[in-house]
Amino acid sequence: MRAVIQRVKRASVTVDGEVVSSIGKGLVVFVAVKKGDVWDEFKKFSSKIENLRIFDDENGKMWARSLRQLTDHELLLVSQFTLYGDMRKGTRPDLHLSAKADEAKATYDRFVETCRGLLGKERVKDGVFGAMMDVELVNDGPVTLTFDGSD
Repeated sequence: MRAVIQRVKRASVTVDGEVVSSIGKGLVVFVAVKKGDVWDEFKKFSSKIENLRIFDDENGKMWARSLRQLTDHELLLVSQFTLYGDMRKGTRPDLHLSAKADEAKATYDRFVETCRGLLGKERVKDGVFGAMMDVELVNDGPVTLTFDGSD
């Protein structure tokens, strides 16, 4: 699995001109499923997202609070198979490392539900798997981190 985590002031996902999800302060996480991924990687990552100290505390101390602690913050998950685009050869990304759509969707849906179980359904939003999405976000910081399950 591979993910890009961004701390945001707000974010939204639009599909076919309609906003399908939006959050205020929190995290946007773009998630890709790789061929051969095992569920344990996603389970560990869901806990990592919940407990990642990426927010300031009330005194402005950096790296002090997590989503778990800040119950007014939200999580927006967005599937993005292109995170496995290999650009080393040629001018077109090679996407052969990404899992097939049905396998990726099942894993992604389970991941979304796991995050909802940890943080609460009302705090975890997601995009539309496999859809062309317009993702708008306002970075906070900016703070952007990457996670690769194979590391």
